[in-house]
Amino acid sequence: MTTPRLPAAALAGVPAGVQAQGVWAGRRQLFVRFAGEAETATMYTSAALLKEIDRQVSRTKIHSIVIGGRDPLGNLEFLLAAFGTQPAPVPLMLDSDGQRPEALAMLAPNLAMTQVTVEFVGPEAGRASAIETLSAAAGAGCAHALVLCPRDDTSDPQLLRLVEQAHAVSAETQVVIHPFLSGDPPTLDRRWSTLLEQAVALHADTRVALRLPAPTGLR
Repeated sequence: MTTPRLPAAALAGVPAGVQAQGVWAGRRQLFVRFAGEAETATMYTSAALLKEIDRQVSRTKIHSIVIGGRDPLGNLEFLLAAFGTQPAPVPLMLDSDGQRPEALAMLAPNLAMTQVTVEFVGPEAGRASAIETLSAAAGAGCAHALVLCPRDDTSDPQLLRLVEQAHAVSAETQVVIHPFLSGDPPTLDRRWSTLLEQAVALHADTRVALRLPAPTGLR
């Protein structure tokens, strides 16, 4: 009799740490991070991942598990094998760039939060996919958030447009804007309070918050 092959994936470890950004920033989480091309990776089967999660959760208090890293929904078979058949021991969050909205529906019933993070790199079309992913999460009845991480060349109209689009697909979206610090020493420019005033006029559940820097903050 042939033993069924368990799905496997390359993970950059399963560390416990403090979430650096987004709606659960400051929470102690387990980070299930899919490895990027230049990262050191360890192969985990879905069964091995669940065993590691159970081991850590039994030893220390964890608020939630976050699935992130490079293209997490590109590993949908692995995620469904690990999390699709039984509830996770703590709430489960997906943090992605929103590039695979069509894949979200299968995993959404097992998620406590879908967080779409936009970092303003790459083509503009990627931002449309991010909004589609929010729509898919809302349609599946999963709590959802849009996290905007502007760069120094990101304009206020770009940010406000995404806030407006997020509101259009779901009034339940939680929007978090993480401003960058400027100057020497680094300070928070008044621009962000003005931007927040404009953003909450478009979508009430919008906040501005600083990210937790490494090594305290992880993602």
